Amino acid sequence: MRVDDEDGVKDATEQTPLLAAAAAGDVAPNNEAIEHQADSNNSADDIDDKPLPVWQIAVLCYARWVEPVAFFSIFPYINQMAKENGQLADADVGFYSGLIESLFSLTQMMVMIMWGRAADRFGRKPVLVFSLIGVSFATALFGMARTIWQMIFFRCLAGVFAGTIVTIRTMISEHSTSKTQARAFSWFAFTGNLGILFGPLIGGALADPARQYPGLFGGVRFFLDYPYALPSLAVGVIGLSAVAVTILFTEETLTKDTHHHESATSKPKATSTLDLIKFPGVAKVLYAYGHIMLLAYSYTAIVPVFWFTPVSLGGFSFTPIQISLMMGLNGLAQAVWILIVFPPLHARIGTNGVLKWCAAAYPLFFAIYPLFNMLLRIGTPGAVKTFWALAPAGLAIGCGVSMSFTAIQLALNDVSPTPATLGTLNALALAIVSGVRAFSPALFASLFALGARTQLLWGYAIWVLMVAVALGFTAISRFMPDYDEMKRRREREGVSADPGVLAGLVLRAEAQVTE
Repeated sequence: MRVDDEDGVKDATEQTPLLAAAAAGDVAPNNEAIEHQADSNNSADDIDDKPLPVWQIAVLCYARWVEPVAFFSIFPYINQMAKENGQLADADVGFYSGLIESLFSLTQMMVMIMWGRAADRFGRKPVLVFSLIGVSFATALFGMARTIWQMIFFRCLAGVFAGTIVTIRTMISEHSTSKTQARAFSWFAFTGNLGILFGPLIGGALADPARQYPGLFGGVRFFLDYPYALPSLAVGVIGLSAVAVTILFTEETLTKDTHHHESATSKPKATSTLDLIKFPGVAKVLYAYGHIMLLAYSYTAIVPVFWFTPVSLGGFSFTPIQISLMMGLNGLAQAVWILIVFPPLHARIGTNGVLKWCAAAYPLFFAIYPLFNMLLRIGTPGAVKTFWALAPAGLAIGCGVSMSFTAIQLALNDVSPTPATLGTLNALALAIVSGVRAFSPALFASLFALGARTQLLWGYAIWVLMVAVALGFTAISRFMPDYDEMKRRREREGVSADPGVLAGLVLRAEAQVTE
């Protein structure tokens, strides 16, 4: 987050002799550097009071909306598309559709850090525009795939252009301050939820239009030959509209270093990824980020199948319409928690406070599902009425754990050593997320199916595992970094936006530990 560097957007890019001294440890600071440091400290409060640029956040949120729309739009038809393109048996469809999504996430994981470094080097806006163009065309082409391998290729091609989400996160961080970041990232998270909602709707409504709408598209040969082209083309057009909006209205947030010294001896070495991870607090936050995403993706994979599973096997026996209603309630509850509850709660108890609250709630949230199943297994009218009185309320309240998604992003912003490394740090976090997303849904859905089939622990084994994983996060949340202390330390040591200073600070931190 930019507010962790007291120099803010403009001053953070100035090269100061005092900082080189801090990194090298053998040069005395000069008066000019001291005066610059004092001016920077005096301007910190003004930077924190900078109003949130609402229009810029809105434009970035629109670009952010495209990513989940593109990702989730294929979900309603990917199974049927894979079956037809590969002439697969019903039993093999799940494997190939899962393989396509896993390879997409693995591709993102491999390129994410590259995009983060590109955004730090060439600027946020060029990387965002280029990535949006790539995602738009790759998604548009996916619907015209005629074989399984073409589906895999076009999906992985979309994964290659993973620079959108990492760049948008970084730009929102750079547009906001310690006083406005909670509100900015609440809208960021809410926009993502809207994308998750509209993506499947677009895909399902437009897939196979010749058969869904024979009066309108029945005579169009193209849609008979390519039944899944229309939703992909529609999402591609949406992506290109985001490209146009980004080009026209988005402002660059990475300010170039206009005071860079020409002398090669004054240039500290570039920051490596290892140096960034070694910086105090970074590794802890990255691990917590991955742990939270593991909880999120595993729960998302389990709960729809759990709702559908018969009560006798440990589920809820929900009908499709009941599942849809509960998913709608889930989305509404998350929106309320993120948009309405999170900003004032964050202002009151801080980032770590929100994370601790969510960490305490996660095990309880997962533990209520077996209890609700026990009510349904009792089967009496009173027990069933109690279930319907408590289950929707329990889901709505439990969705408060979704605040951890926004809180951990703010923690990532706060722990970033300098604004210039924020893009790379976001890329590291999202590479971890992509890796988790590549294996966790299939793994946990398979474990749920195994537990239901064998009735291990009466079919509740998966929830015991989920509670155990959640308790791990509960323990981790007690050891998160003190961001205010880290900010004060950086102010004392004079950390600038120049990432080359970071290597010297890491060496100093390691020396203090060994002493």
